[in-house]
Amino acid sequence: MNLVVVSNRVARGKANEPMTGGLAAALLPVVENSGAIWVGSSGRVRDGSQKEPFAEIEALGAGALAMLDLPAAHYGGYYEGFANSALWPALHSRADLIRASNGDYLSYREVNAFMARALLRFRKPDTAYWVQDYHFLALGAELRKLGVTQPLGFFLHTPWAGRTIIEGVPNHRELIESMLAYDLIGFQTRDDWENFVSYIESNLGLVAQDGVITSHFGRTHVAVFPIGIDPEKFAQQAAKAVAHPDVSRLRRSLDGEKLAIGVDRLDYSKGLINRINAFDRMWTVQPTLARTVSLLQIATPSRGAIEAYGNLQSELARLVSDVNGRHGEVDWTPIRYLNKGFSQTVLAGLYRTAQVGVVTPLQDGMNLVAKEYVAAQNPADPGVLVLSKFAGAANELDTALLVNPHDIDGMARTIATALTMPLIERRMRWEAMMDKLRSSTIHRWFADFVDSLQATRIDDAPAQLPESDLAAEWSLRSVNLSARHH
Repeated sequence: MNLVVVSNRVARGKANEPMTGGLAAALLPVVENSGAIWVGSSGRVRDGSQKEPFAEIEALGAGALAMLDLPAAHYGGYYEGFANSALWPALHSRADLIRASNGDYLSYREVNAFMARALLRFRKPDTAYWVQDYHFLALGAELRKLGVTQPLGFFLHTPWAGRTIIEGVPNHRELIESMLAYDLIGFQTRDDWENFVSYIESNLGLVAQDGVITSHFGRTHVAVFPIGIDPEKFAQQAAKAVAHPDVSRLRRSLDGEKLAIGVDRLDYSKGLINRINAFDRMWTVQPTLARTVSLLQIATPSRGAIEAYGNLQSELARLVSDVNGRHGEVDWTPIRYLNKGFSQTVLAGLYRTAQVGVVTPLQDGMNLVAKEYVAAQNPADPGVLVLSKFAGAANELDTALLVNPHDIDGMARTIATALTMPLIERRMRWEAMMDKLRSSTIHRWFADFVDSLQATRIDDAPAQLPESDLAAEWSLRSVNLSARHH
């Protein structure tokens, strides 16, 4: 099988490239090892005059990285508009933040169609396409319109919200119908799977029989594939990274003080305001903890052109300043707040330095920072993970200290508990989590999805048709589906 992996964001495999968990960091090692072609945005736009959409194609380990310039006329509506002002808030259960026009939706579909046309360059008889995340929900349908009959898989890295919230997304019915062009759709958790199936059954009147949905497009398999990391490799990286100059300076500056760490994109789904308020409450209620622990909060700026993100950045900066002003001393800063990204190497060393990892999103598909923090710990003296029960990782890392990020007092008490936990309990909890990480690695996730995608074609009768007949069938189904909405 020639595998083509598609995502909006890509990573180039440079050791010093800033990276904060997430899709790009997860996909990089498996693409490098598998020989897949990874296609994504170059981060630049084009005016339509260029005939060649690909700006760069380069080697990436055993595979390749192909980056293309997306169309300027539609990029804003696609990315800042529909993808991140309609889909992202909806998928994270923030219906109050959904903002999108019909023009944004049309631009989203145009960019999905543009990507589909570009992907034909890599089409071979044994090609399979694996599409990543909410930017390309409609890409499978666009590929089918072009006569692509090869296997199509899709994986969602975010949560999938409840049916009533998804109904707040403009054109939600047409968009989700188009997702059924994929042979296999994967989710992070069973809750996400159930929410998607509930929408399909209630809004489209279809039935998911044993995880298989039959629609105009044929059979779509829906399954759960929790994403992982490479824990052994990350542990080795963390052990070496303590000698990195940035990590060494941090360790010297602590001078016996304990450290808690939070590493996130600056996003309203990450619970950053709640987290800072919890530390504020802890120092207020337990003043003896002042000067004994500080929080290093790395919050990498993201999507600054979107109003909700700009508002969050301003609010968070004011809150950190207020907390530091009330609790700080001339020689002690309670919250070390940084608005910049760090490489995976440096992050691994920072995680290992911190006695407490604080991962408290309001909603998250998985959250690989939680898994990276655990993997980075010193086995002889591991730190404690404080983890939101609303992160997908909580389903696996159930010996972390699980918290409700809406309960500020509860979080404050739990963080204090983490700081005073005896070594024997820390080891017990850490070892249980490491066992989970070792049994559910990024490589297993990759292999399980690809094997399942191949199996859908073995199981489904339409795959036995000659390719010319399949192309005609897909084309007819696409026309019929389009006719229903025009």
